[in-house]
Amino acid sequence: MANMFDYLSWRGDIDFSASPFNPVDNIIFSQLAYLTLDGIVPGPEQKNGISIELAVRVLNEKLKQPGFKLTSTFKEDPDLIRALGASKRFGSCQLFGYVNYFDVLCEIQFSALSIYTDIGFFIVFRGTDSSLVGWKEDFNMCFKEVIPSQLEAVKYLEKMASTINGPLRISGHSKGGNLAIYAASQCRKNIQKRITHVYCNDAPGFHEKVISSDGFKKIKDRIHTFVPQASIIGMFLEHGNDYNIVQSSESGLMQHCLYSWEVTHNDLVRADKTTASSSFINKTIREWINKHDNVQREQFIEALYHIFNAADVKSVAEFENSWLSSTGRVLKSLSNVDEIQKKYIKKTVIELFRAAGKNIETLMKQ
Repeated sequence: MANMFDYLSWRGDIDFSASPFNPVDNIIFSQLAYLTLDGIVPGPEQKNGISIELAVRVLNEKLKQPGFKLTSTFKEDPDLIRALGASKRFGSCQLFGYVNYFDVLCEIQFSALSIYTDIGFFIVFRGTDSSLVGWKEDFNMCFKEVIPSQLEAVKYLEKMASTINGPLRISGHSKGGNLAIYAASQCRKNIQKRITHVYCNDAPGFHEKVISSDGFKKIKDRIHTFVPQASIIGMFLEHGNDYNIVQSSESGLMQHCLYSWEVTHNDLVRADKTTASSSFINKTIREWINKHDNVQREQFIEALYHIFNAADVKSVAEFENSWLSSTGRVLKSLSNVDEIQKKYIKKTVIELFRAAGKNIETLMKQ
């Protein structure tokens, strides 16, 4: 069960001109976007860039400093930093145009990175981090036609494309994959023509208006969507195109992590179908969503967000690391919610369980 680290060991000494860009390179770049590169990689207003080798060398030096803590979403990220720095294939790639926005009031968590390789340019959007705001923005897709990060993604693509020439590849994991497709489908026509590939890795889908837009129809054949066998995030909302199923060494929701995706020397290991649990959750959530209009979905999500905010839960990681005390705070804040909201939350959760009951046969078949 080989993963991206094995791939870096196998192909790390071969540059892109000798071995063409492939789906494994795509997930490595998508994972690279999660690294906090503030103060290391130049922003969009700067003309220069920095090689991956030098960037990770700076990060490695910082990791040695007492008290320095890498802001990271995944525990494997420090290992990726070291592996990329030692890689001929990736070490010489130039990083530039780095942006990283976070605004609680505007409910936006957005980050993007541009990469120059010896075969052209690559733009990658970061997925959802562990912040509560980041996850809230994702859930806002249930009732909003467009979220702030999607608008930022279009602006970023158009800005960076105007400063570079030639073909473009775009990628992202989780929300980042959603942003990659949205930006590619909604950008100016002259830029859209330059896009050769859009890689979407286990990302949530879109509002119906995006799927039916002319821009999406024009870019559709250039979209490559990958989901793991037990995908949950990647089955959320509508996608409008076919997807490739990838084998993972993990189970359940942990398959969302790109480090668990199995690889060959030049591709991702494919599977025939998604798991019964993935189909069950997909059917249940779709049934619940279809039963409620945008106003009802917003009321439920806003109520839950209010409860977690009142409990002073700032991130998913914080909730996981101290779940007992966090749960206590959440329950306490729930008691302070007005009766109307409390009844609505209860009613909605009951409906969700009813939808699950209707689809339980999907699990039982397997």
